[in-house]
Amino acid sequence: MSRTPGDLPPGGRGGTTYARPVSPAAPDSERSSTDADRLVFDPIRAGGTLVEIVDLGRISYDDALAVQRRRRDAVVEQRTSGGGMAILLLEHDPAVVTVTRRPAAASHVLASPEMLAARGVQLRETDRGGDVTWHGPGQVVAYAILDLPRFGLRVGSHMRLLEQVVIDAIDRHGLGGRRDPGATGVWIGEGPTAAKIAAMGVRVGRGVSMHGLALNVDCDLSHFGLIVPCGLAGRPVTSLAKELGAAAPSVAEVKRGLAAAFARRLGELAVDPDGGAPGDVGRS
Repeated sequence: MSRTPGDLPPGGRGGTTYARPVSPAAPDSERSSTDADRLVFDPIRAGGTLVEIVDLGRISYDDALAVQRRRRDAVVEQRTSGGGMAILLLEHDPAVVTVTRRPAAASHVLASPEMLAARGVQLRETDRGGDVTWHGPGQVVAYAILDLPRFGLRVGSHMRLLEQVVIDAIDRHGLGGRRDPGATGVWIGEGPTAAKIAAMGVRVGRGVSMHGLALNVDCDLSHFGLIVPCGLAGRPVTSLAKELGAAAPSVAEVKRGLAAAFARRLGELAVDPDGGAPGDVGRS
């Protein structure tokens, strides 16, 4: 089992101690209370293994984390049969800044708690790898709850899979994404002016991944000014709406594109029915 995160040590602006995610009681379903019109997807079929694709609509960070943990536990419990795996597609609402336990991460929150509250942005510690990031409406998040050894994946190859899924999804709309050898994620453009359109951060415990990717579709990019995104000072952030204007796809279209890309890329991987269970890891 992954460790439950505690409060961040004092840091960031004003030596603030940040709130940890709460663990609400399990809801009756995984339906967001604010979005009843979720998309329905066929499961991914890979070598006899099924991976559900679940649209959670708009959902708070705390509630989505509870869903992730239940799904992770189900994967561990059903490891011999390969059950329980899922790709969770969603938007976080309300907006949230998440901060890892990396020593410098807290200092990359530039806004005071009062400033964040005034913008309607929550502040949460996260147990994924990486640094600081923002999630909110207009950004599609994909949390991948996968038994990585079953697909022959380790942390690094899983990160490359997530990047490729985003590259595939935005290519459908004529936008070329690329990797940066020095910075995880998907970028638009070349050199120092390249802008990040998708961030990644994962946690792997007992071979099962949590967290995943966040792709900016049509979100409030000014919120990224509240932080140093991913701890990368001076690196701009962009979105599909900024890059494509009126031709930008909707959130629903992006979810469909990500689902198709996950289905293609996971379907290409050789499935090991015996799986495995390496130790706990956080990575971005």
